[in-house]
Amino acid sequence: MENLSIQDNEWAHDWKVINHIFESIESLKDLFNQLDVSYLREMEQKLLILNLEKYTWSLQNYIIEKYSKP
Repeated sequence: MENLSIQDNEWAHDWKVINHIFESIESLKDLFNQLDVSYLREMEQKLLILNLEKYTWSLQNYIIEKYSKP
């Protein structure tokens, strides 16, 4: 029973970190939107955000898989 509690705490911590990463990406989007840059730079920023989101989704899926195994 205690082992399950430890795993629950680890899962909660990892989940908070994932949420914080998503919030950081949103903050980065807001900062990028404040810049007046060329179209090419704007597309590079969008690609960067997309890749960060993609990576974070993969981390989220990893966390779900890691803690769903008995």
